Order: sequence, then C-alpha cells, then structure tokens
Amino acid sequence: MNEEKDIKELVKLAYNALDEKKASDISIIDISKLSVVADYFIVASADNIRQTAALCDNVEDTLGRAGYEPKQIEGRSSANWILMDYRDVIIHIFDKENRLFYDIERIWKDGRKIVSIDEL
Repeated sequence: MNEEKDIKELVKLAYNALDEKKASDISIIDISKLSVVADYFIVASADNIRQTAALCDNVEDTLGRAGYEPKQIEGRSSANWILMDYRDVIIHIFDKENRLFYDIERIWKDGRKIVSIDEL
C-alpha cells in the first residue's frame, strides 16, 4: 500500500471512530501544502470530559487494530483538549469551550477543508 493511500485510510478510520462515538462538528483539514507538521488535521468536539476521553479511546483502539500506533497522545489527563499525533495525521478532540477558544480551523484557514471523507 502506498503512503498517501495509507494516510487517507488512517483519516477515514479516525473520522469513523469519532463519528461512531457521536463526536460533533468533525472537521478534516488538508494542510499538506502548508506545513511539514502533518498532512491532515482532524478536529472534533465532545459534550463533556467523559465523552472526550471516550472519543480518544475509540480512535486509539480503532487505529491500533488497523496497525496504526500514535507517536504521542497529549492532554488525556485533563481531557478538555486531547491531541493525538499519528505523524501525518493529527487529531484534536476538544470540549466545546476549548474548541471555540483555540479555534484551530481559523488558524489553519488556508488549508483545504474536506467536506466529505469520500473526497479523500
């Protein structure tokens, strides 16, 4: 499997894992032409700290079963912003207040917003 297809598969699996646990306002941003940090950001909101942690657990379990291991996961203890670093894909899971405060989508507004995972 080539690397680009592999990255897109990871994005789809992560998106579906977030959707499965009822994450709200899931956003995928292609930043591949803007940064060497990653190719994609996935941003999602949770209603409360327990849901934030459950979303993180489900993404980690789903991706782990598919053979993807995170480079790093930060923020799990406070669970108001969890950052899951899968090298070329970075997943941000926020509670609603912190998502509004940090406004990742505004910061990366020059990235290409993926409207549907079918676009990948």
